[in-house]
Amino acid sequence: MATSRRTSLRIVSLAPSATSILCAIGAKRALVGVTKWCADVAPVGTLPKLGDCWHTESVDEIARLKPTLVIGSVPYKQETVVKLLAQPFAFLAMNPRTLADIEADIHLLGGITHRTGAAEQLVKRMHRTFSAIAKKARRCKQRTRVYCEAWPNPRISSPPWVAELVNICGGEMVVPGGEKVTETQVSAAEPDAIVLAWAATGSKADTKQTYKIAAWKGVPAIRNRQVHVISDELLNTPGPPLIEGARALYKLRHAHNKMRERS
Repeated sequence: MATSRRTSLRIVSLAPSATSILCAIGAKRALVGVTKWCADVAPVGTLPKLGDCWHTESVDEIARLKPTLVIGSVPYKQETVVKLLAQPFAFLAMNPRTLADIEADIHLLGGITHRTGAAEQLVKRMHRTFSAIAKKARRCKQRTRVYCEAWPNPRISSPPWVAELVNICGGEMVVPGGEKVTETQVSAAEPDAIVLAWAATGSKADTKQTYKIAAWKGVPAIRNRQVHVISDELLNTPGPPLIEGARALYKLRHAHNKMRERS
């Protein structure tokens, strides 16, 4: 009976985070299609590559795969979601904001795919990694003030879960996470380090642009040449990639502290 349910489950994932979770918990066999962005965060192989929740033309491609469940995530386009909801398959919309939300999503997908044990193990692995990093970070009592950026125009700070990771790594996010911010607001916060993880750019965020911002000339991160790039998939994918994202943040924060000790 359980095997039959697993076999009949056909998932199209338009959310890289969901795809990364499904692959990590051993539920890849349930996938029959993924968004083109999923290949950057999960071993999706030759699965059909589709659009996302922003493009209405994707719905016809999805329907041809005869899914029983389609998983989407922000950003949504209202017309696309309306068209998806009119189809004969279930639609699950994901919009996590915090690490607790991400943990809940892992448990949810584990339940849907009958991989609850594997989901619990993934959550525990993430907890162990974050706890180990936090333990190392506590050795340095001076916290690093950090501004993480998800997009430069309009300027948007990295999601709230990134602010949590910064805190785990012994830093402090100097602006609210996941919000539009002004250059004046960032300048007034005086970050010691700036991390660029621009959405859909991989590791190609341009640090040169940041150093040219007139309003930031007096910011410690600019004066001390502490603008760094972390691949956006590692910070903007609310799932297993955050394990490596946290390690990358800790590495930058640790290097910054070493520089501060020498100066």
